[in-house]
Amino acid sequence: MLLPASIVHPDQPSLGCRSISPCPLCGDTATEPFYVERKRDYLRCPACRLIFVPSAFHLPPQQEKAHYDTHQNDPRDSGYRRFLARLADPLAERLAPGASGLDYGCGPGPTLSLMLEERGHSVALYDAYYRQDPGALDASYDFITATEVAEHLSAPGAVFDLLWSKLRPGGWLALMTSMWQGVGEFAAWHYKNDPTHISFFAPETFIWLACRWQVTVEFAGSTVVLFRKS
Repeated sequence: MLLPASIVHPDQPSLGCRSISPCPLCGDTATEPFYVERKRDYLRCPACRLIFVPSAFHLPPQQEKAHYDTHQNDPRDSGYRRFLARLADPLAERLAPGASGLDYGCGPGPTLSLMLEERGHSVALYDAYYRQDPGALDASYDFITATEVAEHLSAPGAVFDLLWSKLRPGGWLALMTSMWQGVGEFAAWHYKNDPTHISFFAPETFIWLACRWQVTVEFAGSTVVLFRKS
């Protein structure tokens, strides 16, 4: 898919190059200035199509956690459960009975894990801020989920490779994140306005990742991506 080289916020006279960094997903060094706002830059990788915010514009950990603390993720909230069902339902259809998994980035109110446990599966938890359990990253699993996590990752390549290494043969990696669809839509895209969102994936980015792992990728709706390990 051919894309214009860059777009500029109307408040900016030109697209500067305040910070050029290698791609945090594939490591390509030919990343390009893509979009500039008053508070931060966005770069795009020509190899894997990731759009990302350079580390110079990332929030400090204390501010990032304070932002997460404002989230209202209640397991009893039926609306939140419907939201998570976008991933839970297609994943559960593919799992064998009694599968064991990991919910990576479970947040302060783990809910997806409860939904999958209600279907007879066991789910371990890990979160960099709310559930730091190194042992959870030492085990292997039949499935790993990461809902609304990918967009927060400063090193998505390293994290995805770690999670992939923890999957057993035939296991599933299930991701949920909003994907950018076109250059013209990016400027008005609300998803980029969250200050903790720093990595933005296109469908082509996940196709690139599947090629890297030499597997196929399934898109279950507009926000859910499923990879199966050979």
